[in-house]
Amino acid sequence: MSGRLLTFIGIGIAVLAGFFLDSPVVGGAREVVVIEFEGAINPGTATYVKRGIGRAADRGAEAVVIQLDTPGGLASSMRSIIKEILNSPVPVVVFVGPKGAGAASAGVMVTVAGHIAAMAPGTNIGAAHPVMAGGRDIGKAMSEKVVHDMAAYGRGIAEEKGRNGDWVERAIRESVSITAEEAVSHNVVDLMAEDIDTLLYAIDGRTVEVKGTRITLDTDGASVVYYRPGFRDRVLKTISDPNIAYILMMVGLAGIYFELSNPGAILPGVIGGISLILAFYSFQTLPVNYAGLLLIVLGIIFFIAEIMVSSFGVLAIGGLISLTIGSIMLFEDVGVSIRLLLPTIVLVAGFFLVVTGLAVKAFRSRTSTGSEGLVGSIGAAMERLDPEGLISIHGETWRARASEPIERGAPVEVERLEGLKLHVKRAADVGDFKHNEKGAV
Repeated sequence: MSGRLLTFIGIGIAVLAGFFLDSPVVGGAREVVVIEFEGAINPGTATYVKRGIGRAADRGAEAVVIQLDTPGGLASSMRSIIKEILNSPVPVVVFVGPKGAGAASAGVMVTVAGHIAAMAPGTNIGAAHPVMAGGRDIGKAMSEKVVHDMAAYGRGIAEEKGRNGDWVERAIRESVSITAEEAVSHNVVDLMAEDIDTLLYAIDGRTVEVKGTRITLDTDGASVVYYRPGFRDRVLKTISDPNIAYILMMVGLAGIYFELSNPGAILPGVIGGISLILAFYSFQTLPVNYAGLLLIVLGIIFFIAEIMVSSFGVLAIGGLISLTIGSIMLFEDVGVSIRLLLPTIVLVAGFFLVVTGLAVKAFRSRTSTGSEGLVGSIGAAMERLDPEGLISIHGETWRARASEPIERGAPVEVERLEGLKLHVKRAADVGDFKHNEKGAV
């Protein structure tokens, strides 16, 4: 037993280590660390970039190359990445690649923030006008404020790096987009390169300013190593998607509710608990509107109260309304896809209503077993009851006592159970009932 226990402990430690530790970066004395960034900019990817830059700094790398291919993402996460780049003790090269990649929306600001900005042939950059999640336009008044703020932010970063601030502002205000060749000619990026090796050869000997210190890059022939995301980074990147976080929360609430409604089911409770923990973990990285979260919880409470209180569906309807409004309000500057939101609300509401209905039905149904199940049941007298005798009920023979004489074969109704003796009374005429009870005649 002790050997098995040690084995389970070892497995647990290994899993935790995989979750909290990054994959190691292996390289030589002169290294360039490459961080491959593909997909939307969100809190998970921002954390990944931050940890990658930190790991490169700890190893004393010559430079960090962020190979970027993104359609954009959250403004808050973009600003986090840019702060890491601007305050990095290691030169950061942002490379829009490989061929066919792009740096759109928030990716524009990340690109121009690099100490060196480069693009592969066949790539593009631009279309940085701020929008709501899912591409929805911002309201006119709010849009004006957000655009002015973002334009000043982008221009300031570009000009601080000696790049074309006018074009960056146009990309934000007018959503203009240009190719890699045009980006070089417009001084948006510094150079073009076919791939990572070509890039490192091209930037070798260039001098950049890092936190007030001028550093000459020595990248030609440096060992190229890749910062691989650990299990924790991969999980965080996945669940940082608002849609995934929303599904996890709904599955968690449904699982916990089912377990409370059916104690001992176990599996729904386990799944619900794990899903809720993952949902709350992702909420740490997302701009959660706690009013929306409370409305969702309130909706679940209404559904649970429907079990206890006969509200003729009022609590269930209130729960559905609260669930819908809370789902819409859940995140501040991002939103759950409407194509996911509506089916999920319908499914979750249907689940709660069905489970609630079954629970109420079971709660209100008359007990059909044990002593409580006998009360109110109809049986037949197997002999004359005056006042006691034998009756047949539910296929069983019981000794009964009647309040008045009852003839053999007459139907009787159980009033109560006293020890092992039933107290009965004459039942209303039930026709051929006596023929349905074994031993009645």
